[in-house]
Amino acid sequence: MSFGGSQWPQEPRQPYQSYGEPPSSTPDWAALADASAARARRRRWLLIGAGGVATAAVAAIVATAVVFTNDAAPSGKNASDLPTAPELPNETAQPEPSFSTVTPPPPPNPKDFVSSAKKDTAPLSADTLFPGKKLTMGDRVYAKGPTARTTNCASATRASLGAALRSHGCDQVIRATYTKDGVAVTIGVAVFPTEAQAQAAVQQSARSIAPLSGSGVAAFCQGGPVCRFVGNSYGRYAYFTATGYVSGKSVTKGDSKAFQPGDDLAEFTFRQIVRRGEMQASAAATAPAG
Repeated sequence: MSFGGSQWPQEPRQPYQSYGEPPSSTPDWAALADASAARARRRRWLLIGAGGVATAAVAAIVATAVVFTNDAAPSGKNASDLPTAPELPNETAQPEPSFSTVTPPPPPNPKDFVSSAKKDTAPLSADTLFPGKKLTMGDRVYAKGPTARTTNCASATRASLGAALRSHGCDQVIRATYTKDGVAVTIGVAVFPTEAQAQAAVQQSARSIAPLSGSGVAAFCQGGPVCRFVGNSYGRYAYFTATGYVSGKSVTKGDSKAFQPGDDLAEFTFRQIVRRGEMQASAAATAPAG
């Protein structure tokens, strides 16, 4: 073909050559599978060989470390030449603690100090037994009236109580009167040399302490009205109450308005005697020996 008198050069054509049957467009799958299997076997053998080499190398390192440890210490000395751990001494130069085999005496019993005149040596008066100007028991407040102290024990009593106090060796009687809401209570404390004497006096008497009036408290329990008389003891102290209305009204059975003040005064007196023993026992426990 001519384009303006020039022509494109033509590539030489190669003649078709035949070698037996013409080539097929389908691949040889069996040959490809054999080649793939052969490559897999070669890769597996290579991995096994590499693993064996690595295992041998680790075994060689461990063997070297074992030989190194047994034959020589890191410092270049034999293991047997290194210092051993220090041994603790079997005995010490310090003296061993010693304990006394003597059992310490028991603490003093507070009741012992208020059960015998030989131990009960603390000051005793109306002010130590009945301090202050009033008495509070719970929500109840009692006004303190007259007080008295006498060594003539029978003069502070009525009926058979005087004879009982004398026969059992009464040393003194201390009295105090309290009032609240028209009720008056005289509390009397008789003091004896021993506990046994105080107990006997309470058991053998009518327990009639003489009511104490004055200092703003009108006479009560006189001229016929019924009053309540109660007695008890603790240690060498016997204590008695006489309770009545200042109006002259009689105290009846179950009269809580009159019973409560008498019970409160008896309870307070008991606590005061117990406290007296506790204070003396505490002082004895802390006193220097000798």
